Amino acid sequence: MNEIAVVTGASRGIGRAAAEALARRGLLVALWGRAEADVARVAAEIEREGGRAVAMACDVSDAGAVERAAHRVLHELGAPRVLVNNAGVVTRALVEDTTELAWDHVIDVNLKGPFLVTRAFVAAMKERARGRIVHVASISATLGTPRLSAYCASKWGVLGLMKALAEELRGTGVQTLAVLPGSVDTDMLKGSGFAAQMTAEDVARTIAWAALDAPDAANGSAIEVFGP
Repeated sequence: MNEIAVVTGASRGIGRAAAEALARRGLLVALWGRAEADVARVAAEIEREGGRAVAMACDVSDAGAVERAAHRVLHELGAPRVLVNNAGVVTRALVEDTTELAWDHVIDVNLKGPFLVTRAFVAAMKERARGRIVHVASISATLGTPRLSAYCASKWGVLGLMKALAEELRGTGVQTLAVLPGSVDTDMLKGSGFAAQMTAEDVARTIAWAALDAPDAANGSAIEVFGP
């Protein structure tokens, strides 16, 4: 039976590195991204390296798009062994300068997205009685940063979502964890004023460990990753 991983925001950065790491562990990876052409390039690279990957277009903030992409995974590939909720965006502005549109966009992608994607797969994963849901949060889920109110709020929310889900999953064979990276050398860090302390591949190794190697007792854990 194929072991399936679904990774959102898989076209670049941490999502791409996580998809590559899981493919190297032998999983068939469904790569989700807003532009299918972008995730198709990553899928092609994974396959050139001997892995298996399928590219799928999906905007995780759109309930209809998530439902369609999840239906395709479940009916063409099967219930996932691993789900990585990674897709994220950032807006930097003072609270008084943050528009409602900008606020909603960050919350929709960063918080509603993980809810929608998890909701689409969790029943099938529980029926399978084995699996891991890994949420890529941020150190911003534990502290506040000026000009990052929407992002911080969304990541604190992801941590709350994970903690509540962990209680719902007890005894099902499915666990959920969060990985909280600090400063990572990705496009999202540009303009932050913070120096990168680690690579996307560093974080991806932690995600792969959380998804495949962490003990079941790690359910509900938030793993902070700050770099060497």
